[in-house]
Amino acid sequence: MSRRRRPAPLPQRHGLDPVRLRTPDAGPWATLREHLVERLPRVAPERVAEMLAEGRIVDEDGPLGVDAPFRPASFVWFHRDLPEEVPVPFEIGIVHRDEDILVVDKPHFLATIPRGRHVLETALVRLRRDLDLPQLSPAHRLDRVTAGLVLFVVRPELRGRYQTLFRDRRVRKTYRAVAPVRPELELPRTVRSRIVKERGVICAYEEPGEPNAETLVELVETRGERGLYRLHPHTGRTHQLRLHLAGLGIPILGDDFYPVLRETPLDDFTNPLQLLATTLEFDDPLTGRARRFESARSLAAWPGQRAP
Repeated sequence: MSRRRRPAPLPQRHGLDPVRLRTPDAGPWATLREHLVERLPRVAPERVAEMLAEGRIVDEDGPLGVDAPFRPASFVWFHRDLPEEVPVPFEIGIVHRDEDILVVDKPHFLATIPRGRHVLETALVRLRRDLDLPQLSPAHRLDRVTAGLVLFVVRPELRGRYQTLFRDRRVRKTYRAVAPVRPELELPRTVRSRIVKERGVICAYEEPGEPNAETLVELVETRGERGLYRLHPHTGRTHQLRLHLAGLGIPILGDDFYPVLRETPLDDFTNPLQLLATTLEFDDPLTGRARRFESARSLAAWPGQRAP
């Protein structure tokens, strides 16, 4: 029988839970400060001392001081310092809300969850704060530069039920994309490839081997040299749709990663990736009822486009 995670003695801040650290079973450190300086190399040693002096690092009995002794196999909690962020000037649309789930229409340039330089300016943190849903959690994710539907779970005990739908590929997802047209390209077609994403490397890549990514690509409409494509991913690899269309010689408009990586400032919102998650369909794991949700957004490069 699994042990329940002990509750944090610090409340959320800006919709974020505190960091929890467990100290090693043994070690050479006389004080907690010495251990944290070694444990947190990205935090300046003087900042660790300041946080302890300000009472910002606590254990189950309360704030810990600068000279607090190192206690093996114990837990401490604290809130990290937040990075400076560029505000994302777009609203999150609410598609559906009930006591179990929340389905939103995420704008381009807004990350789904906190990561790296994006913390407060993320869908999860904004929604927890604005809707007063402190336990909200995502059932899946969209790239920061991709717009469209994201499913969140309201109650923590239900998160696994909905995440399993995505893990087991029981969610039918449809995307729309605007990309160049190649008249010689036979469509529709199913693209299969092996995609690799290395930790710490921005771009994913395709390599020979057993396919682990599959996408059905359909051309819906053409306007001059541009086409509106409907994409049905049967797997959910990182950057899968972007890689597959780039591999067909029709890279998605606004893609700064594929086929060539281009650096774009975080405050440049002028050229969004023309990729939109338009529909989510699944049988609800709680009721068995068929659920279908549609995005109300359209792509700037294809005015008037709506979900099927």
